[in-house]
Amino acid sequence: MAVTQVNGLSIAHEVIGDAAARPWAITPGGRFSMTSPGVRELAVALAERGNRVLIWDRPNCGSSDVCFTGPSESQMQADVLAGLLRQLDMTGAVIAGGSGGARVSLLTAATHRDVASGLATWWISGGIFGLMVLGVHYCGGSIKAAWNGTMEDVADLPEWAEVSELNPRNRELFLKQDRAEFLATMERWMAAYCPSDDQPVPGLTLAQAREFDLPTLVFRSGASDYNHTRGASEHLAAALPNARLVEPPWGDTEWNDRSSARPGGGGEGLFVGWPALAPILQDWADEAIG
Repeated sequence: MAVTQVNGLSIAHEVIGDAAARPWAITPGGRFSMTSPGVRELAVALAERGNRVLIWDRPNCGSSDVCFTGPSESQMQADVLAGLLRQLDMTGAVIAGGSGGARVSLLTAATHRDVASGLATWWISGGIFGLMVLGVHYCGGSIKAAWNGTMEDVADLPEWAEVSELNPRNRELFLKQDRAEFLATMERWMAAYCPSDDQPVPGLTLAQAREFDLPTLVFRSGASDYNHTRGASEHLAAALPNARLVEPPWGDTEWNDRSSARPGGGGEGLFVGWPALAPILQDWADEAIG
């Protein structure tokens, strides 16, 4: 694992593959780390096909610093990914990810066009219920803890335990936050998930989507998945001019079958099926990007 300073933040990452090969960036979902089973395995599978692949811990995930700035958590992370790709001389990357990583990947490619040559996404978060759940999941606990207590109470939340264990500096960063500013940030970040007919993905308007001309691969979500609705994946693919909608290499219930792997739930992990994406991603990139 390496650490690079981006926008004043310490960002943990690993690069796998030949330095002269086509660059890729893989972003996991949730607030899960790059060490989650399946993430590095996908990177290795792509590297074995002749690529150079970045995996990384986003701010607020794994061993990287926490950060509470920007219009949304996803856009803040997208800005950091763009900066990291520039510093690592990996611009022109195929940017790919699933669930929260799909959103970060899309926002990175859409708002930092210079760093991307293509985009691949799966498990697109969407639907009224799915998006409302996300806002509460990512922000609700921190808002309640800060509202009724102090930033120390926020730092002590179980949901932030991993980032402090892996990066002891993070507890200090929590305690340095101005409580009122932190609450305003959490409410702004929560509001970013409010469903909107004008945003196929939170943070990306339909007008922006229609101007997005990069080759894009969108994997269709399962009909059983209320976190990443099938309609959200189909809506995004229809909105992007150069998108291809394809079936994933797993069954309809993949997300539901893996969801027992959330913290405290045991199981193999949410992303263990991701290596199966590698041959599809490679064939598409060879054809669509060259």
